[in-house]
Amino acid sequence: MTDPILTPNLPGPRANHLLSCLPPSDWQRWEPQLEAIELPLGRVLYEPGVALSHVYFPTTAIVSLLYVMEDGASAEIAVVGNEGIVGVSIFMGGETTPSRAVVQSAGHGYRFRSSALKEEFGRSTAVLHLLLRYTQALITQMSQTAVCNRHHSLDQQLCRWLLLSLDRLRGSELVMTQELIANMLGVRREGVTEAALKLQRAGLIRYARGHIAVLDRPGLEERSCECYGVVKKEYDRLLPEQVAQ
Repeated sequence: MTDPILTPNLPGPRANHLLSCLPPSDWQRWEPQLEAIELPLGRVLYEPGVALSHVYFPTTAIVSLLYVMEDGASAEIAVVGNEGIVGVSIFMGGETTPSRAVVQSAGHGYRFRSSALKEEFGRSTAVLHLLLRYTQALITQMSQTAVCNRHHSLDQQLCRWLLLSLDRLRGSELVMTQELIANMLGVRREGVTEAALKLQRAGLIRYARGHIAVLDRPGLEERSCECYGVVKKEYDRLLPEQVAQ
């Protein structure tokens, strides 16, 4: 399938935090190889066990990493947006991954050939350190998600999920059906409906026709469990300020 190309007025590659942090010498090699693509809602970027031909750097899209069971049931293990890269297994020593990557929030991004990334990972110390720090932050998110799903209420899980998604978007509104949220969290749709209604009655969100508007972010953070703060702190600690100009 041919990927749609972006129009000139959409965000450039440096809207992705990792790409913005590349030193000038590395950026000169990367820029010509980055391919702008559209990432529509529901687009599957890779499936479990299938070799990854490209890695992806979202700019305005959010990608969900899901673990899929044999019976087809799934649960989200992490989200990736403009802070990161989809496809860390390429430079961590594997050609495939047991998870599925699917676009959770439509937008745009850039892709980079897997073979080129492996070459850059071995060539540049700056690239190696940047990607390894990001991977540590991603592992923290995965670990905290597992803990959260086991020990915290669905209300708290939904707050964490909404906050992580907001951190990867420009505005305060998400386009997301309750069914999709339920699939991400690995719970029944009725549970998501009840949790969303609680947040709406508390004045924290407004939900209608697949659109979730966050009305009170501080209130959402207060209602969330500790897991969101742990993950955000680790990303802030490990990822450098943007340096590319």
